Amino acid sequence: MRTTIHARYVPSMEHRSVRGSERTSPEQFAAWLRKQLERRGYDLRPRGGGQTRFIKDSGLSAGTVSRMLSGQTTTETRTLQQLADALDLPLGEVLVAAGILSAGELENVRSPQPRHTPMTPEQAADELGIVDPHKRELFINMTETLQRQRATNGGTHTAEN
Repeated sequence: MRTTIHARYVPSMEHRSVRGSERTSPEQFAAWLRKQLERRGYDLRPRGGGQTRFIKDSGLSAGTVSRMLSGQTTTETRTLQQLADALDLPLGEVLVAAGILSAGELENVRSPQPRHTPMTPEQAADELGIVDPHKRELFINMTETLQRQRATNGGTHTAEN
């Protein structure tokens, strides 16, 4: 099963450190892509025809493939999804190779760590981005009502905390 990450645009592929995990640079992504294509029999030498054949096989534009292979950025997730499909790789692997996610971030998405303490209604509102004061108050009141109802009914499910 592929991990699908929904977003129209993702951050640029500049080399940076995130929570101690290194992301790849555009040049590293270009080298990774060349290796993937060569493994699949695409001859990328000048006049080898491999780049043209991959463009046809993948449905990606010539400019897009050229930019990726030359180490220029590509931030369109649809393009990276199309690349993943063409290479028959999980999107997550391509996002890591492209420097969009670090390997650690991808692992956190795939296997999130459970919370040790229950989240407060206020924290949940923050996490959900509820900033409108009226909507926030409504959310917090409803959550607290559900928590009291759970306590009254003797619920034991962690998700109900």
